[in-house]
Amino acid sequence: MNIIKKKLTISGHVQGVGFRYFTSTEAKQRNLNGWVKNKDDGTVEVLLSGEKNHVQEMIARLHEGPASAVVNNVREVPVKNNNQPDGFNILRS
Repeated sequence: MNIIKKKLTISGHVQGVGFRYFTSTEAKQRNLNGWVKNKDDGTVEVLLSGEKNHVQEMIARLHEGPASAVVNNVREVPVKNNNQPDGFNILRS
């Protein structure tokens, strides 16, 4: 298994449109661990951990988002620790 971890910031019209629920559902379907949360600046932040091909599939889905979202950008940001998340959670800001 080739396990990787990615942290992403998604910008656009991504809050108040079911983006966190969409992300959680899609991540669980791919057996990914991590979390998703809204940020104060209007972006959504996502941490993904799992098999490389599943993480890559998930990133492609994040570029699309749910039907009511408008995704302008998906940007990778540095992961600051090596802790492995357990399960996939929707975090509250």
